[in-house]
Amino acid sequence: MEHVVAAAVVDARGIVTGWSEGARLLTGHPAEEAVGRAAADLLAEKLAPAVNGAWTRPVVVRHRDGQPVTLAVTACPVLGPGGKAMGWTLTAERPAAPEPTLAGRAFQQASMSMSVFDPRQRYLRLNEVACKVMGVSEDVLLGRHFPETVEEAEHSRGFNWHLRQVAETGRPVRYESWTGAPSLNREHAWSIEMWPVREDSGEVGGVALAAFDSTEQYLARQRLALLNEAAASIGTTLDVVRTAEEVVELLVPRFADFASVDLLDWVLGADEPPPVPQGEIVLRRVAHGSVRDGTPEAAVHLGDTDTHPAYSAPARALRDGRAVRSQAGEPDFMRWLAERNARGPEGRRYRRGVHSMISVPLRARGTTLGVVVGVRIAHPDDYEADDAVFAEELASRAAVCIDNARRFARERTTALALQHSLLPRGLPGQAAVEVAHRYLPSGSTAGIGGDWFDVIPLSGSRVALVVGDVVGHGIPSSATMGRLCMAVRTLADVDLPPDELLTHLDDLVTHLAAYDEGGNDVAELGATCLYAVYDPVSRRLTLAAAGHPAPALVLPDGTAELVRMTPGPPLGVGGLPFEAVEMDVPEGTVVALYTDGLIEDRVRDVDRSTAELCNALTAPAVSLDALCDTVLKAVLPEEPGDDVALLLARTRALGTDQVATWDIDPDPARVAATRQAATEQLAAWGLEEAGFVTELVVSELVTNAIRYGASPIQLRLIRDRTLICEVSDGSSTSPHLRRAHAFDEGGRGLLLVAQLTQRWGSRQTDRGKTIWAEQSLEPGW
Repeated sequence: MEHVVAAAVVDARGIVTGWSEGARLLTGHPAEEAVGRAAADLLAEKLAPAVNGAWTRPVVVRHRDGQPVTLAVTACPVLGPGGKAMGWTLTAERPAAPEPTLAGRAFQQASMSMSVFDPRQRYLRLNEVACKVMGVSEDVLLGRHFPETVEEAEHSRGFNWHLRQVAETGRPVRYESWTGAPSLNREHAWSIEMWPVREDSGEVGGVALAAFDSTEQYLARQRLALLNEAAASIGTTLDVVRTAEEVVELLVPRFADFASVDLLDWVLGADEPPPVPQGEIVLRRVAHGSVRDGTPEAAVHLGDTDTHPAYSAPARALRDGRAVRSQAGEPDFMRWLAERNARGPEGRRYRRGVHSMISVPLRARGTTLGVVVGVRIAHPDDYEADDAVFAEELASRAAVCIDNARRFARERTTALALQHSLLPRGLPGQAAVEVAHRYLPSGSTAGIGGDWFDVIPLSGSRVALVVGDVVGHGIPSSATMGRLCMAVRTLADVDLPPDELLTHLDDLVTHLAAYDEGGNDVAELGATCLYAVYDPVSRRLTLAAAGHPAPALVLPDGTAELVRMTPGPPLGVGGLPFEAVEMDVPEGTVVALYTDGLIEDRVRDVDRSTAELCNALTAPAVSLDALCDTVLKAVLPEEPGDDVALLLARTRALGTDQVATWDIDPDPARVAATRQAATEQLAAWGLEEAGFVTELVVSELVTNAIRYGASPIQLRLIRDRTLICEVSDGSSTSPHLRRAHAFDEGGRGLLLVAQLTQRWGSRQTDRGKTIWAEQSLEPGW
């Protein structure tokens, strides 16, 4: 402690009229408190009567903190006219301090800031670190009230409040503060502990504190907290751009004043990753953010590409696969900064304040995706080695999320393309129904599902309406959907009834599951399907379902209802039968087939959604296409959680003027008459040009029915977009096409029919079979 000499002036009445800075240092009383007071008020003990003339003696004064201080005081009289004493000049000095003890040296040399305050928050003692933090010597602070020594701020008020609490309650306090200090050019984290210092009587005589600079530990915790937050806030969606935006939102403003995410172009497409180029690198700006509104630091617009020269930090980070720190004054950094400033709008040179930058590569699963750049402008600290370690860890987590989003987008695009290629693009023209359809792929993270629909022309102007849903999402579901779609078309081509077709389809799914899963649970490859057949001649609708929602019917009178049917088990369960339902429907009835994504959802009631569907189907609409849109808007939520397929079919009917039927006796002599009747009917229809082929077809099919079939035998001609010739008989034996040898007397009839007609076939009926053949007609017939 420095040697301090104090001086004071006391007048003849004993009132202090002068007070030096040294007196303040020794007693703690500033001049404004001491001048004008009686000198006796400043004494801790009563002073013995003074002798004439100058004197020197020990005097015990009361320090401002209440403690007695013994001073060696020398008093000299100030003589007036006639030699009368007009007052006294007093000088004093603190007695030489004893040699510091080991404990005293430990206090002074402690590595942490240590101080002692009286109960009224006045400094009693400070060690060397505390003086260094405050930026002044101990003598300047001794005796002064703490608030007088610091600027008025929230942290200083909190510090003073804690001092008072310890003095008043006698309980120690421990807390952490992020604040600055008079001698420090940046804020620091302090771990502060305060405890009471008690007298022998047990009363609190002061408060001691120790403050440890925990800035590094505090920053490490902050970085760890950011990493923990990154785990929850980055990758909330499987969208590449949104994931990049989440990275920027996390970094700004806590880690950077400006941050950007730039990706290689292939990441946003469907290409395979190329090797990272060694020279200039072209990146596309995906996201950026700033502490300033409008992000004035950005030299690249969102969505634009930017060429990074080989010397730049982003290019080096991509090539080296590690974080690159750049500071103001480095040639490459200043060159890069000048190039960025030159590209900025006139008058917007905000980037001139950049003093530190960090560039971190985004690498996931051994693949480089892009780079994250952080820039500090207002933040006083440059990026350090610990910041680089943190940034690399954060970037690795972000890269995995971006790569997951990229993979999801790629798989979704592939699955959607596969599904669109398998779904019918242009439904075939036919007279049985007018159709409209909609397919909405799911936008959820589950991916594209296996919903599908189809309209399949059948023999006799009939049509099959199909809708199905494969369990699961993604490419496997789309591939399975394609298998089932082709299987249904194949089974429909042999004219199986709906319940029998679903039985064969169920067997197929069971075999596929056993093959694909190695014999595991076949339900994993399950699917639902609804198959309906409409006959425009009889106006009969036959349908069966495998675990699929029942369709809705909108009758011509405007009422809507669900078809009452018993759906069988989903495809792939096996062992249970499927029931077919038959009903007559009036011409103009709308049949609505759909997948469960239209009415089912985790947060929606199925019954309520079904009621909304029936209500929406009765809404006025200028066309079936418009009705599709009306239904989707009325029933679907804004973001459906599953794929949706909707197929609407308005039934038509073939009038009696388009169908001609003859019952035929099983007598070969009736073939000629039947052939003549068919020729006359074609003439009535104006189809004389088709007469030659029709005569041959009728002659062959009727002859075969009489020769090989059984009663009853019937011939039916249907004039639709094609001319259809059907011959039915009571035998269930189907004919087979074969090539006759040179000396065979028969076997050429069906081959002739197959060559002269567009297509032919047979189908089983309840009373036997039907052989049919179609001829194409010229447009306009």
